[in-house]
Amino acid sequence: MKKSIDFFRDEEKRTILFLILSAISLVISFFNIWNLKFDMAWVAIILCGIPIIKGGFKGLIQEFDIKADVLVSIALIAAVLIGENFAAGEIALIMALGALLEERTVAKARTGIERLINLTPPSARIVCDGEESIIPAEKVQVNDVLRVLPGETIAADGVIISGQTSIDQSVMTGESLPVDKGAGDEVSSGTVNQFGTFDMAATKVGENTSLQRMIRLVESADASKAKIVGLADKWATWIVAIALVSAVGTWIITGEIIRAVTILVVFCPCALVLATPTAIMAGIGNATKFGILVREGDALEKLSKVTRIAFDKTGTLTYGKPTVVAVESFDNTISSESLLILTASAEQRSEHPLGKAIVSHFRNTSTIALGEPQGFTMLAGRGIKATVGDDVIFAGNVELLTENAITISQDIQEKASTYIKDGCTITYVAINNCSVGFVALSDTLREDATAMIHKLHAMNVESILLTGDNPQAASHIANNVGIVNVHAECLPEDKMSAIEEYQNKNEMVCMVGDGINDAPALKKAYVGVAMGGIGSDIAVDAADIALVSDDIKSIPHLVSLSQRTMKTINLNIILSLLLNFVAIILAMTGMLGPVLGALVHNVGSVAVIINSTFLLNFKSDTNYPTLDSYKPAYADA
Repeated sequence: MKKSIDFFRDEEKRTILFLILSAISLVISFFNIWNLKFDMAWVAIILCGIPIIKGGFKGLIQEFDIKADVLVSIALIAAVLIGENFAAGEIALIMALGALLEERTVAKARTGIERLINLTPPSARIVCDGEESIIPAEKVQVNDVLRVLPGETIAADGVIISGQTSIDQSVMTGESLPVDKGAGDEVSSGTVNQFGTFDMAATKVGENTSLQRMIRLVESADASKAKIVGLADKWATWIVAIALVSAVGTWIITGEIIRAVTILVVFCPCALVLATPTAIMAGIGNATKFGILVREGDALEKLSKVTRIAFDKTGTLTYGKPTVVAVESFDNTISSESLLILTASAEQRSEHPLGKAIVSHFRNTSTIALGEPQGFTMLAGRGIKATVGDDVIFAGNVELLTENAITISQDIQEKASTYIKDGCTITYVAINNCSVGFVALSDTLREDATAMIHKLHAMNVESILLTGDNPQAASHIANNVGIVNVHAECLPEDKMSAIEEYQNKNEMVCMVGDGINDAPALKKAYVGVAMGGIGSDIAVDAADIALVSDDIKSIPHLVSLSQRTMKTINLNIILSLLLNFVAIILAMTGMLGPVLGALVHNVGSVAVIINSTFLLNFKSDTNYPTLDSYKPAYADA
């Protein structure tokens, strides 16, 4: 990738040199400086025109593909044959300038690739038998132990096995503050160690790391895949044929070949062909800066037509991790704090997400040391049993207590039902064979979910909730964020059916999800958007767009960007067709010669490209974290 970027830069430098030499030669030719017998316009024809002619006829002969270069080549040759060397040189110069501007637009739009590549550290510090050694990052293997010092960029995905630190993971999650990490916590490649030294075991290396996956997603963005681009190319083919007929007809009727040549010059559909790909690539570049990776070129075009956006719940509207929302004690001798301490102590060795969430909640809210559980037993599908001090603790579901002949009081059941209606999961707690209370846990709603949904509604885009959760949990989340259309207890095929039902009514649906079970719906939807960071590989592969930072608040910006991109494309097409139409009429009447015709036509092409570049800096009414704000620790090394 680095070699291809360097090659492009060398090509760009050579093109700029040729343009400068060609411009100087045309000035000398126009003003007849130095009274040279040799027409200096030939310098521009050779340096800028020959590559155009070569490319046009190569495509025509080898690929049987008639494109804009064919008509440009014919116009160049015709101008030379009638002695209008300056017009031919001008056509070649401005066409080459237009091509350079297009390449620069595309290159700027794809600078996200370079940013992501620059986040990859060149080396890693590996620890083997207590000895440290520096190796190239690409040689790190799974299960290798890596040592990361403060200020260093992490070379692979992995799990911390020793040490405490804070990680700047803004490039992956968009979080503005460093995140504290310790033994057992996962870390991602491309993120930066801020403070402490730690050792980690590599779990994903090379092309399998999170960062490399993001790079591949950026590289997959290809404007040529957009259907509307194919339409513009088809128009270009027809315009070439119409231009030839018009030129020949004008020559026959007027007897003036110069008018025919002028028609060929102004009829070139360059602006029309450039109208769409430059806008789409600029739109893709804008999305990349905001942590949105557009994997399919036509995704922005399709998204602009979406009338509904369907959301998965867990991991999309919510963080996908249970957190403690309440601790209720119904024993006068045990406070809620004491109940939490006993429950967290008993759950310390639990591998269940709910048990881990209880322990994590306690450690985040208290500095008191937990008691060491004895006789710990994990009861699959039920909960846990452990002894803490002199107390025997049961923590789990209703079935756990029932099977151990422990009665849950009516007061506990009634209070728990209020949390269950809000979509909470209840861990009932019994001490010494007597139920004393419960811990309520719930998946946490993402902070920006409600504002994001309201912004979509303000843009006349309706929202839908598709989830496999029970109706209570689904309704609770939907009510909090403002979603009216709710489909609960959905299997993967149910999500597909719901989307198909809407789309059969000509209501185009965008699906936003993160899990493997969302993949069919992401494929079925008119546009699929995957959570690129926490989402499964299968979900990301099924989607048209991926959110690098899992930041759903960027979705309104994405919708606005798609709409602005299509407006830009439509404006580009209208302007290019209007300019061509006026120029053709003037050429047919003899009011426009080849030299002025070339200038008018190519000014249109340049104007289209410049109009598209405005998309690169387009912003909606919300500020989002961008890749521009991130700089790897070794960048200045």
